[in-house]
Amino acid sequence: MSAACVDRFINQFSVKQIIEMFDLMPDVLFWVKDEQNCFVYANQFFLEHIGVTSLVQIIGLSDFDFSPAHLAKQFTVDDQKVMHGEVVNNRLEMNNTTSGDIAWFTTSKRPLLDEQGKPIGSYGISRHLEKTSLALSGMDALKTPVAYVRKNYMQNICLKELADITHLSISALERRFKKYLRQTPTQFINEVRLENARRLLIETNIAIATIANDTGFADHSYFSRQFQKLFDRSPSAFRHEHWSNQTLNNNTTVNVELA
Repeated sequence: MSAACVDRFINQFSVKQIIEMFDLMPDVLFWVKDEQNCFVYANQFFLEHIGVTSLVQIIGLSDFDFSPAHLAKQFTVDDQKVMHGEVVNNRLEMNNTTSGDIAWFTTSKRPLLDEQGKPIGSYGISRHLEKTSLALSGMDALKTPVAYVRKNYMQNICLKELADITHLSISALERRFKKYLRQTPTQFINEVRLENARRLLIETNIAIATIANDTGFADHSYFSRQFQKLFDRSPSAFRHEHWSNQTLNNNTTVNVELA
């Protein structure tokens, strides 16, 4: 079949037909957002994941309407980066499951472009790490160290310790992490710590220095640098921004009720 024939064949499909194929993938979360990071489409598994029954319930809404504020904020920041050219490939990140528990997902995102190549939104897929074939194959070798880090992130964790409980050498452990998680064990430990620190900044009034110490960072300045690197803002700026948004939202609610 010639390239021209292929093009004619593909052009007979509607976009709706193509994206509806994601409903055939029960382990894949798929969504499309507009330039304002509001949902315009999501597959059935995504709808179930956020606790709604029909697509109409999410159209025009954003992650802030369905996810904890600290997670929604990061999703929004990521979407904006993607629309400006950054590519996300199989990145490991935390998310909530339908039961409300925190779980690990691998996520990929791309910009949505119009015919002139201008970004008009974004789209992506996300898979529950423990439910994918990745987890059932090579990831088996990482289940033990991953679980150990998630349970003991607040402690001092050395690579030899992780290698020993996995019955691997340090170099073999590092190769496994790079192959299946696309990051080093140290980077993974830092991300787990920072995700938990971000949660504490949102959910508590604990002093930032105490949060750093409680999540495994003995050096407060190092914690701040790593937080800034991952989330594009300092811990104090992140907390201030969150509470400012909360106050604004509360005031808006009150005004609506009074009206």
